[in-house]
Amino acid sequence: MKRFTAMFASAFLFVALVGSAFAMPQDAKDDMKAAGHETKEAAKDTGKATKKVAKKTGHAVKKGTKKAAHKTKEGAEKVKDKVDPDKK
Repeated sequence: MKRFTAMFASAFLFVALVGSAFAMPQDAKDDMKAAGHETKEAAKDTGKATKKVAKKTGHAVKKGTKKAAHKTKEGAEKVKDKVDPDKK
């Protein structure tokens, strides 16, 4: 029984060490590949965010321009009413 336990423990230790030796190594090629994929995904996310912000900014500029034009028109009408001699 002692011999069986020792052999079992040795076999378990051997499998653990050999198994981890195959699972652990990640060479530089794999690291570069992973970094490339992460960079690509980050670039996609940045592009989507840029597109969203540009769209919102465009809408805000359009709204602001319309509002400014309307206020300018109102102001011009007020001045015209004040200056127009025929209105009195």
